Amino acid sequence: MVVMGAATASMFPVSSPKPHYGAKTCGKIGGEVGSVDVRGIKTKSVNSGGMQVKVNAQAHTEVNGSRSRNGFKSDDNVTSHAPRTFINQLPDWSMLLAAITTVFLAAEKQWMMMEWKTKRPDMIADLDPFCLGRIVQDGLVFRQNFSIRSYEIGADRTASIETLMNHLQETALNHVKSAGLLGDGFGSTPEMSKKNLFWVVTKMQVVVDRYPTWGDVVQVDTWVAPNGKNGMRRDWLLRDSKTGEILTRASSNWVMMNKETRRLSKIPDEVRGEIEHYFVDAPPVVEDDSRKLPKLEESTADFVRDGLTPRWSDLDINQHVNNVKYIGWILESAPQVVEKYELARITLEYRRECRKDSVVKSLTSILGGSVGGENDGIGDSERVDCQHVLLFAGGGDGGPGGEIVKGRTEWRPKLEKQSRRNIDHFSAGNV
Repeated sequence: MVVMGAATASMFPVSSPKPHYGAKTCGKIGGEVGSVDVRGIKTKSVNSGGMQVKVNAQAHTEVNGSRSRNGFKSDDNVTSHAPRTFINQLPDWSMLLAAITTVFLAAEKQWMMMEWKTKRPDMIADLDPFCLGRIVQDGLVFRQNFSIRSYEIGADRTASIETLMNHLQETALNHVKSAGLLGDGFGSTPEMSKKNLFWVVTKMQVVVDRYPTWGDVVQVDTWVAPNGKNGMRRDWLLRDSKTGEILTRASSNWVMMNKETRRLSKIPDEVRGEIEHYFVDAPPVVEDDSRKLPKLEESTADFVRDGLTPRWSDLDINQHVNNVKYIGWILESAPQVVEKYELARITLEYRRECRKDSVVKSLTSILGGSVGGENDGIGDSERVDCQHVLLFAGGGDGGPGGEIVKGRTEWRPKLEKQSRRNIDHFSAGNV
């Protein structure tokens, strides 16, 4: 207890008589003997239980009227604070380091891109990491990559024809936008917007050699070419981005329509001057199917689906049904064909536009087949050809029986090895 008391006294000293330097004083106080040497250190000898303990306590010295310990002056009126240093006045080092790292990584990426463009143009040609698309081949072809999402595949575990058609439509609009020709309308140039004109498709031909599956990345190339005096043709090539294999070919014909009158229009000279230098002098990628289709009526159709109405999400910016939606309506009228075969080719001829209040009827006829058998007119042949038509059933601007779209489809059997490959791709181990 005495030792602890002495230690406490050394840390929290109390007032004591001022020592006389150069003198030594001895005395007995309560059996204790103390002395003060010339350094101001007071020495005590304590007898406790026959054991002598010697304690050194530091005495205060007086310098210029104030007390100090060990020769350092102390001021009781000064409040102690944490020392202000250069380090603790800086911002958070982690945030500063993250910002610097981000800047260096961005600069490094830009530098590498510049190096590749000059040294390896072949490496940069197919680079589209963000799938935004770019102009290639002397500014005449637009190229864009698409990754097949899980919600874009159907029951066959492959991308649906609607998915491929949406990719074609997206690249066409992005082509116009990248060329700086996108006006206020949906794919209209600035001069077309001034004259209330917009593009409408009159014919679409698509040939599918193989359907991509979930996780595949497809590369779509598109370009435009003249088609007569007042028309334009747009072609597409859809490839496997890894192998370069051509999966789909498509060709379409377009004309201009006036928004107010809903009548076809000639191409004005101002508009022609905007687009003609983007034309490519090349033949269509799909040979034109000029076969005439016989008139199809409900009484001669093999399959009929009526009561089809467009939803709000089916309309485009021009307030008519999107072209891709027509394909879905056509396929809904022939489920027996869709279940056993896969679509190899489709040709669509657009007659009228369909509005949000229209009621549509879908008719399908199997060419060369007959209904009533076990397969409803579908045999076990290698290919099946069908004829289709979408008719107005009522409502909207079209009278009952008016044709909206006429079409012809070619189907091939679903290959067992293709189905087996897709099943393996989606097996639990791969997932």
